[in-house]
Amino acid sequence: MLAIFKKGLVDPPQELNSPTSDKNRVKPKLPDEIIQHFRQLHAIGNQPNPALSVGFGNDAFLAYYPSKQSLLQQRMFCGTDEMYCIFLGNLNNLSTLLKQYGLAKNTNEAMFVVEAYRTLRDRGPYPADQVLKDLEGSFGFVIYDRNAGSVFAALGADQRVQMFWGVAADGSAVISDNLDVIKTSCAKSFAPFPPGCMFHSEVGLKSYEHPRNKLKAMPRIDSEGVMCGANFKVDASSKTNSMPRVGSEANWALSGP
Repeated sequence: MLAIFKKGLVDPPQELNSPTSDKNRVKPKLPDEIIQHFRQLHAIGNQPNPALSVGFGNDAFLAYYPSKQSLLQQRMFCGTDEMYCIFLGNLNNLSTLLKQYGLAKNTNEAMFVVEAYRTLRDRGPYPADQVLKDLEGSFGFVIYDRNAGSVFAALGADQRVQMFWGVAADGSAVISDNLDVIKTSCAKSFAPFPPGCMFHSEVGLKSYEHPRNKLKAMPRIDSEGVMCGANFKVDASSKTNSMPRVGSEANWALSGP
């Protein structure tokens, strides 16, 4: 899968930029070049490209190619009411969650995540970290809310599904489950998306497993000895301030209980 969001819509952490990017021989690509590379990667001879994609002008681009392999490599896409989701993996307790949210039995994981997001955004009965803790399984997802102009992404804690994120040549944020795509797109300015964490474009990166702890950027050096984008780890010695939530927008915010 591939998701690209323009700078300003999503501002990734500064630590994702390689501190030696100006000196690196390989340079990040522009979004159009990244999209072309992704499409070429999945082309099969003269057959139609199996990758499905949707673009939103210069603001965003989402693409994925369906997988017929194991549940861990399952990829889904859905769009409803200008909310678009790419979901990776599977939820073991999906049937229980559908009953809890009053959704139809034929609702798949991508559709459920969009509805859970809608509930958080519009009514926010629970903090986002608690909703994500209720998801049992191996998963990762990216949601683009076009009307709100926001992005929400999260990755399961068991590390069986992986996502990577980085920074394109123009500062756009790039997210993919394909390491080669990220490396080609972002050169050294990328890192694994931290497991057990969530990112919202208005709030930033936060651990949903440990919502009261801050995240610390950890320097990362690759096999060539070059400084890359930083990893993010929970800082057990650091706590975030608890903020009261006011109104529906604040209820949705990832500021915790």
